Parts: sequence; C-alpha cells; structure tokens
Amino acid sequence: MMAAPVVSPPEAGQDGPQRRTDPGLRHRLAERGIDSHLLLLVPAIVFIIGLFVYPFLYGLGLSFQPQQGGSPFADYQRFFSDPYQRDTIWKTLGLAIPAALLNVLASVPIAYRMRGRFRGKRLLMIVLVVPITLGTVLTAEGLLNFLGPAGWFNRTLISLGLADEPVQLINNYWGVFFSLIITGFPFAFLLISSYLSGIDPSLERAAATLGAGWWDRFRHITFPLLMPGLATTFCLTFVLAFSVFPSAILVGNPAGETRVISIAAYQAAYEQYDYPMASTIAMIMGAVELLVIALVLLWRSRFYTGATGGKG
Repeated sequence: MMAAPVVSPPEAGQDGPQRRTDPGLRHRLAERGIDSHLLLLVPAIVFIIGLFVYPFLYGLGLSFQPQQGGSPFADYQRFFSDPYQRDTIWKTLGLAIPAALLNVLASVPIAYRMRGRFRGKRLLMIVLVVPITLGTVLTAEGLLNFLGPAGWFNRTLISLGLADEPVQLINNYWGVFFSLIITGFPFAFLLISSYLSGIDPSLERAAATLGAGWWDRFRHITFPLLMPGLATTFCLTFVLAFSVFPSAILVGNPAGETRVISIAAYQAAYEQYDYPMASTIAMIMGAVELLVIALVLLWRSRFYTGATGGKG
C-alpha cells in the first residue's frame, strides 16, 4: 500500500486557497449603500425633476429673456428700480416674519404644557388643530363675518360702549396678519409638539431631583434642546406665510399696504401677460426666502451646537 503524499501549507508569499480575493466592484458599492435598492428612488427622482427642478430651471431661464428687450438682467433692474414693485418685498416680510415669530412663540408654552396627561387633552388638541383644515378662503370668510364693520366683534364693542364706530380690522394689514396666524398656528404647534416629544423627559426629572424649578429646567435643558426644532419650525412657517396670496386679496388691501410680492407676480403674468417679468419676480421671491432661512440657520448654529438628544 502506498502512503498518501503529504501536502505542506503554502509558504508566505505564495498563492493558495486561503488567499483573500478582491470582493469586486459590486460588493464595494454595496458596502457604501449603493445597490439595486436604489432603483426604488427612481420614481421619486422623476417626480421631483418633473414638478420641481424643471419648472424652476425653466422659470430661471425665462427670467433672463425680458419681453421688452435689453440685457438678460433687464427685468431684475426694472423690478428693483421701481419703488412700487420693490416695496412688495418689505410688505411681504413685514407680514411673514411677525406672523411666523408669533406662531412659534405661542406654540411653545402650549405644546410644553400639553406634554403631560390631563382630562380633556384630546378635545383641546382637536380645537387647536381644526383651523388647519379650514382653508384660506373659509378662514377669510370667517374673518369678514367676525371682524367686519357689521361683524360680531364690532357689534359687541359698540353695544358695550367701548367704541363709537366699527374698528377697522379687515381689508388692511391686520386682516391678513390674523389670517396668517389662524392658518399657521396649527402647523407650528404640531411641529413643536413633535420636537418636544423627542426630548427625553428623564433629563428634566434628573434636574428636578437636584432642586431645579420648572423655569430653570425649561431654560437650561428643554429650550436649548428644542432650539433646532424652533429654527426649523420658524423657517417652514415663514415660507408658508411669505407665499400669502388669497388672504392678501380677500381680507387685505391688494392695491396698498398688503400688495405682497406674490400679487406682483400674478399681475405681471395674468394682467400684463409679461411672463419673463413674472418669472423674475418669482426668482426674487425664492431668493429672499432662501436668504432669511440661511440667516436663521446660521443663527441657530451659533446659538446651539450639539446633538438634540432624547428619543426623536
């Protein structure tokens, strides 16, 4: 009987079955999250390109093709050289920024108090959120019936002897401002409530065991952790208020103090049929929004840096 040959293991530097092979390009891409599952993003990408990217690029290109001729920036020069057009930026900012600030500031204490359990919480939540379902037109109609010259509010003031004549609260700045508050507050309240739910309550309980009162707990723990959420909520509510259009017409003065920038774009497109000028105003509108958002996010980064903590 012949003995089986003895096979010695491969020496260092020699190729053998234990040599590590190249995992291949597909495996390296999969380690970085690039695999066939990304095909699921194709419908979303097509949707974004078709409804957002292409219209934006088309409008941007149209803004450089002035209908009245001249340089590509002629419509931009016309807009900023005309005080009647240029002032629409400040009028819109004068409505959007105070409305967004008030919505955020009013939402914080209410959302903070509603974190706990108490009787009637669900009913109160419904009451606070219902205005978001009304829509702009129905809200404007309610303001006209309630704050109008013959509305309940003015009739009550006159009957109580608090006013001799109706107080003008609609068809001016205040009518649009109240409309933005009514439609924007539920949105801000829901966002801030979600951010508060993501803050671990054990942090405040630990501070309470050390003798910190509710104000100290809120000022030193909850508020800093909530700051990123407050900045994001302000940005979203600001964009919502900056694009105001129906309210500025229904309960405002669209030819005067509430001639916002969206009305200027509408008039350029559908009254003057100057689509390049309308696209120019839309581009300016977007640039102003991005500038305000960038300033808010820059302020947030200087005010607070770190993880938000909590559950969310």
